[in-house]
Amino acid sequence: MTIFEALRHDHDTQRDLLEQLVATHGDTQARRDLYRQVRAELTHHAAAEERALYIPMMAIDLTQEKARHSVAEHHEIDELIETLDATEFDSPAWLTHAKSLQHLVTHHLDEEEQEVFQLAGRGLEAQQKTDLADDYRQEMARLRQA
Repeated sequence: MTIFEALRHDHDTQRDLLEQLVATHGDTQARRDLYRQVRAELTHHAAAEERALYIPMMAIDLTQEKARHSVAEHHEIDELIETLDATEFDSPAWLTHAKSLQHLVTHHLDEEEQEVFQLAGRGLEAQQKTDLADDYRQEMARLRQA
């Protein structure tokens, strides 16, 4: 498995969780549980992805700019999560912010899969792509257990 396959697997999970989240209503346990899951998944994924993919990409001239752009988008996602954290679950604004998060994350994932992965695929060695997948999966497992 390559780093790109490992990331795509988690991207699919994130898309699914966000779809479920924006279908929730009011201050319900389902909304609270899904939000906690989405928040953890996005936070862990960003940290592990930055370590396993973006740090190596920043060392390569070809991929440095794309890596920096993607890390900046992680920060935008973090800011939206902070906004959601500060909004009451039953507030009409909560769903608006959740839909904004879904839009931003989906845009980010699509851009990674359609642009970043192709560029990184040219800049990284074949063995490195496999090693980075192992690094990413180990880091995700560690973060999920913490």
